[in-house]
Amino acid sequence: MSPLTSKEKKRIDRNFAKRVRSVQAVDDMIGQLEKTLEDKGLADDTYIVFGSDNGFHMGEHRLRTGKQTAYDTDVNVPLMVTGPDVPAGEKVSQLAENVDLNPTFLDLAGVDPPSTVDGHSLNDLMHGRTEEEWREAVLVEHHRAASKKGDPDAAPANAGDPPTYAAMRTDDSLYVEYTDGEREFYDLDSDPEQLNNRAASLSAGQRAALHRTLTALQRCKGAESCQDASRTGSTSDSDS
Repeated sequence: MSPLTSKEKKRIDRNFAKRVRSVQAVDDMIGQLEKTLEDKGLADDTYIVFGSDNGFHMGEHRLRTGKQTAYDTDVNVPLMVTGPDVPAGEKVSQLAENVDLNPTFLDLAGVDPPSTVDGHSLNDLMHGRTEEEWREAVLVEHHRAASKKGDPDAAPANAGDPPTYAAMRTDDSLYVEYTDGEREFYDLDSDPEQLNNRAASLSAGQRAALHRTLTALQRCKGAESCQDASRTGSTSDSDS
C-alpha cells in the first residue's frame, strides 16, 4: 500500500476525534443506566457487559479505514464486565470470543448452556476463578463478498479489504491462510504490531502443524469439539 497522504492523515485524525466524542456519549448513557438500577434497588444484582463486534483500523499498516483484516486492530475488541462478585480492576488474559457470550449469559441466568454451542461460559473467568483447561487458539474468518448498493458497511475501495481468509490467533502468534494461496505468520512477542511476516521462514513441519489446528478450528462443532480443536500442540516440529 502507498503511504498515507497528508490529507488522508488529517481525515483519519478528524474521524478518530469523532469516535472519542461518541464514546463520551456512551459513558453518559451507562451512568444513567447505573443510576436507574440504583434507584430501583437492582444495582447489586445486575451485570453490565460492554463489548463490540469488531475493531477498526485507521491508518495502521498503511490501510485506510476498514475492519476486515486479521490484525489486532480489527480482531481485538473490548469486553468489560461489572456485577456481583466481579473483582474490580482485574484483567483476564485468556482468549475469549464472541461465541462465548451466549453460554455466558445462559450460565449467569442459571441455565446450562447446550453442548451444541461452540463457545464456553466466561462466568468463572469473570469472577476470578481459574479455568485450567482453557482454549489455546481462536478462529478468525473473513468471507469477502460483493457489497450491495447503498450498504453502509461496505469497505471503501482503498480500505485494504483482503481476500477471503481463515486465521488463528494464539497468545503469542497470528497465522493467516488466504484463499489466493498467500500465508502470513507473526510472532507477537517480538513483533506485536504484526509488521514482519515470517511465513516464509517457517519449516514444513511448522506450516503443517499450523494448518492442522486451523482446519480443526474451522470444522469443530460444539463446545467440547471446539475446545479440543483449540489445542495448538507444537509448531516447532522438524521437517523429518
